[in-house]
Amino acid sequence: MIPNKETLDQLTDSFSALQEAFDKYKGMDLKLDMTRGKPAPEQLDLCNEMLDLPGASDYKAADGTDCRNYGGLDGIAEAKAFFAEYMGTTPAELVIGGNSSLALMHDTLINAMLKGVPGSTEPWVKLPEVKFLCPVPGYDRHFAVCEKLGIKMIPVDMDENGPDMAKVKELVASDASIKGIWCVPQYSNPTGVVYSDEVVKELATMETAATDFRVMWDNAYAVHYLNDATIVVANLLDACKAAGNPDRVFMYGSTSKISLAGAGIAVIAASEANIAWFKKQISFQTIGPDKINQLRHLRFFTDVDGLKSHMEKHADILKPKFDKVLEISDAELGGAGIATWSKPDGGYFISLDTPEGCASRVVALAAEAGVKMTAAGATFPYGKDPEDKNIRIAPSLPSLGDIDTAMKIFCICIKLAVLEKFASKSVASA
Repeated sequence: MIPNKETLDQLTDSFSALQEAFDKYKGMDLKLDMTRGKPAPEQLDLCNEMLDLPGASDYKAADGTDCRNYGGLDGIAEAKAFFAEYMGTTPAELVIGGNSSLALMHDTLINAMLKGVPGSTEPWVKLPEVKFLCPVPGYDRHFAVCEKLGIKMIPVDMDENGPDMAKVKELVASDASIKGIWCVPQYSNPTGVVYSDEVVKELATMETAATDFRVMWDNAYAVHYLNDATIVVANLLDACKAAGNPDRVFMYGSTSKISLAGAGIAVIAASEANIAWFKKQISFQTIGPDKINQLRHLRFFTDVDGLKSHMEKHADILKPKFDKVLEISDAELGGAGIATWSKPDGGYFISLDTPEGCASRVVALAAEAGVKMTAAGATFPYGKDPEDKNIRIAPSLPSLGDIDTAMKIFCICIKLAVLEKFASKSVASA
């Protein structure tokens, strides 16, 4: 993306006004945060009733298990049935963990490194090199786990259907050291892309040089819709079973942005062989999860339909914020050829691309004016966007008024950064 001469001339003509507006905002001592996809207080308030559940005398599961005590490594039966429906699996194919699906992903890879997974000939840590494919732009915390464990990350571009599967298939077929791929299949972080049925089928059926290749399927936003609540991604576990590769996928989900962000429930789902392996590994680190929290969620949501109805309340809070980001982006940047941005139907983020070489400068300028954005490069492995163009916008936490202010400042910063990059001589003489 390179701005045309007409756009640069228009920006140059307005440079003084842009700088004046920027300086005005700088003088306001603002502290606006658009960095992370945290639920707003209004969203957390939706679950305040949970703080009184399950109640002083309601501590037994349906089978009589005392949920105050140890045990139940993989969760109580009724909670497993609830999350099996949510995840599209059977109760035997999942484990209910603590409050963090990221912790489950971390533990999966830690144990793969130390022990290998079903199908491994030896622990991954003993191999000369372990690699993972990373669709980009993607989720920074996925990348951080790999970096911590010394797993080499290979970026793969995303398109409107998911990862570039031609490139994915080429890489995994030729290199046995590629042990996995990260995927956020519905409302991807940060683009909002929803994986197509064809992409799901290809992930399940593709030939891999590694016999122990794994798809890390982080379906964090499965019910986080803003517009169309009927969007459903094909079930990868079912597709893998049909393809004769039942052990290929680990699926993850949680209620972290559905109920209470710090006190949700996380789930891992996979083939029974993978689940048996996972349970064996975690049996050394825990005697069981928080079963009272499982009861609390069951009493609050009752069933999956209740959970989905609850998500309509989240959408009522989130959609106006996303709409405000898109409204201001369209008004300030639309048709100028200096930015493109996603228009997601769900999830927690909007992905914006500037002209090459501008993203870092935009984020720095915004910080000067009191608007914190996710660091440029965060959506790429090792924090390095090779084209320095992608910025993740997180509209969930700020108020609607703060979003309005933050986005107006952000758009000014994009225009100033573009002028610095492409019309420095004109600006200097303005």
